[in-house]
Amino acid sequence: MQTEHLKVTGMTCGGCTSNVTEALKAVSGVSDVEVSLSDGEATVQYDERKTSSEQLKSAVKGAGYGVDASYAAHSHKSTGGCCC
Repeated sequence: MQTEHLKVTGMTCGGCTSNVTEALKAVSGVSDVEVSLSDGEATVQYDERKTSSEQLKSAVKGAGYGVDASYAAHSHKSTGGCCC
C-alpha cells in the first residue's frame, strides 16, 4: 500500500470535502481517504498495483478541484469551485 498526500485547491465547504472524498474512493485500488478542509489536503491510501498517483490527481480534477503542483509533482495547478 502507498500513501499519497495531495494539496487540493478550490475546496470551500464540507460539501467540497465530501465531493473530493467520493471521487477518490471511486478510484479502483483506493482503500482509505481522509480529506481536511482546513488543511486543504487529501491523504489517500491505495494499492499501487491497481492505480497510480496520476489517476488520483485526475479524480480530484474530474470532481472540479485542483491539485497544487508544489505538493504533487508533475501536476498542473488549476482552480476548482465550490459545490454550493
